[in-house]
Amino acid sequence: MTAARPLAGLKVLELGALIAGPFCAKILAEFGAEVIKIEPPGQGDPLRKWRYVKDGTSVWWHVQSRGKKSVALDLRKPEGQAIARKLALAADIVVENFRPGTMEEWGLGYDALAAGNPGLVMVRISGYGQTGPYRERPGFGVIGEAMGGLRHVTGTPDRPPSRTGISIGDTLSALYGVIGAMMALESRRKTGRGQVVDVALYESVFSVMESLLPEFDAFGAIRERTGSILPGIAPSSAYRCSDGSFVLIGANADSIFKRLCKAMGRDDLAGDASLAHNDGRAARQAWLDGEIEAWTSARSPSEILTALESAAVPASKIYSIADIAADPHYAAREMIRQIRLADGAMLKVPGVVPKLSATPGDFDGGGPALGEHTDAVLGELGYDATAIADLRR
Repeated sequence: MTAARPLAGLKVLELGALIAGPFCAKILAEFGAEVIKIEPPGQGDPLRKWRYVKDGTSVWWHVQSRGKKSVALDLRKPEGQAIARKLALAADIVVENFRPGTMEEWGLGYDALAAGNPGLVMVRISGYGQTGPYRERPGFGVIGEAMGGLRHVTGTPDRPPSRTGISIGDTLSALYGVIGAMMALESRRKTGRGQVVDVALYESVFSVMESLLPEFDAFGAIRERTGSILPGIAPSSAYRCSDGSFVLIGANADSIFKRLCKAMGRDDLAGDASLAHNDGRAARQAWLDGEIEAWTSARSPSEILTALESAAVPASKIYSIADIAADPHYAAREMIRQIRLADGAMLKVPGVVPKLSATPGDFDGGGPALGEHTDAVLGELGYDATAIADLRR
């Protein structure tokens, strides 16, 4: 018998679009929450049309919105706001990622909703947070990455700041939204009252910037772009192979460094007292990386990885998505899943993270059609479909 998912019984109302708020709600849905997503009639969430589109719908949509119920509703109209208010009054969690003040303009601010639902938890994800001098500025994940310090340190010194290739600022904020919601629910269990989870995109990024601030405060040091290395931590970098590809080797722990040297046949490095600890290796980082690359550049990736696996040295080739899709470990961990689309075609999508041993998360199928659940959801509130038809256009 399959155990119930851990958030079964929780009701979540998702208001917003694109990435941060919807990604947060997606995780809640995967672990059993009933997620009702409000979308504007006509086009719906813009993500439905982003990047690669199959049969009129972005394949990204089937990752971002799997397990949700779609209700098409115009929140700019008072009648739509009234329906959203009813849904919020029956919800445990509201997730929204509008610009601060928008929900209040619609009569859907936290104070208004909590007056009728004091246990409500509202996750609010915005560029700069609900307070402060920048609160009303528009913000996207990329802006959070810039202000949070990530873009300044990403890339190579001789090139403009680079992006990571995904919307990491949005994703980090979504994860903090989930963490905050779970903490708020635990607090509600003790007190009976909900609260606001205020997530700012730039703060989510800044919070993972490691020692950036104390290094600046104590030493005036400003971390800069350094490509594939992190100065002061050695050896840990991407090293060229004989075929021109790269392998990543992380041997910055003292014992692992010695094992790397043995695998390379470099007993001289393993026995060098000046390289025994990270501070000594960091002082000669460029030279040491050159010695390692002299070894890797004469060998194929498979030769390198076989040798390092035998020596218990962390290493990997740089995976493309083609590598990921074909990798047996991904498959064994159920990280490559398949869903059936409306036309019967199968589509591979990522599995669920994290893995819970007793009550794992799951999903059935992909994202819903626009307004697919409008009649069913609003019917439960007592609305007649014909009476609200104008709100769905």
